[in-house]
Amino acid sequence: MIENKFENTQVIFLTILSLIFLAANSILCREALVDSHIDAYSFTLFRLLSGTIVLLLILFFKEKRVAINFKNNWLTSFMLFLYAIAFSYAYIDMQAGIGTLILFAVVQLSMILLALRKKEKLTLKKFIGVFIAFLGLTYLLYPNEDFTLSLFHVFLMFISGIAWAFYTVLGKKSLNAMKDTTENFTKSILFIFIFYILFIDSFNLSSYGIFLACISGGLTSGIGYLLWYKVLKNMEIITASIIQLIVPVIAIFLSIILLDEKLSVTLFVGTIIILSGIFISI
Repeated sequence: MIENKFENTQVIFLTILSLIFLAANSILCREALVDSHIDAYSFTLFRLLSGTIVLLLILFFKEKRVAINFKNNWLTSFMLFLYAIAFSYAYIDMQAGIGTLILFAVVQLSMILLALRKKEKLTLKKFIGVFIAFLGLTYLLYPNEDFTLSLFHVFLMFISGIAWAFYTVLGKKSLNAMKDTTENFTKSILFIFIFYILFIDSFNLSSYGIFLACISGGLTSGIGYLLWYKVLKNMEIITASIIQLIVPVIAIFLSIILLDEKLSVTLFVGTIIILSGIFISI
């Protein structure tokens, strides 16, 4: 009994910590891009590269060897890259709190659809909660004179959310979170270089921008996603999708304190509606 309570407490702690790390990624990315400390591509490059290095070091010290499987599991690595690159470019013209709210609302919808495809049950309580949460998202995105969003950057955040949903659902199959997360990051580097060959012709770098990207990669992404993969096996896909909607609330709180972003009436009301949906679902 005591052992089970300890395990449950550990899962709850790791879940909360991973959600804080997920929220921190938005703050770090927005801080890096808002005053052009670094361009969106370079932020993604250093983010994925630093995450790869940290995870490879941890894997080596844990298992005394590093063996990356380059034959399988490329889809998960591509989804990690797609999430990260669309995420960075979306934040060129989007506040951290709003971006995170859109991102994880899309994640929730995508994961629920994937869960239903896998025959998970959507109870009436969860359905009502999801419906209310998306009323809040619709209210947030509905155009008005005092609150406008770039539709192109919203579209990029939608792409990022769909990719993260797939990355999360694919992670349910993980039997070794450490090894699989390290492989995902390592193989995502190939896609970031392919993106460079196809699209990139200029860079904007500063030591501060690189520092923020490396913190995002090595700590809040590399370690954060490792923790997320560890706790995923303890919950259903639908539950995981609902819990992740707490991330925008954390991000909004941090963005107001650290980035001096404003809490508009629209953002406040939209957040309250979405939170209500989460609590009903849970």
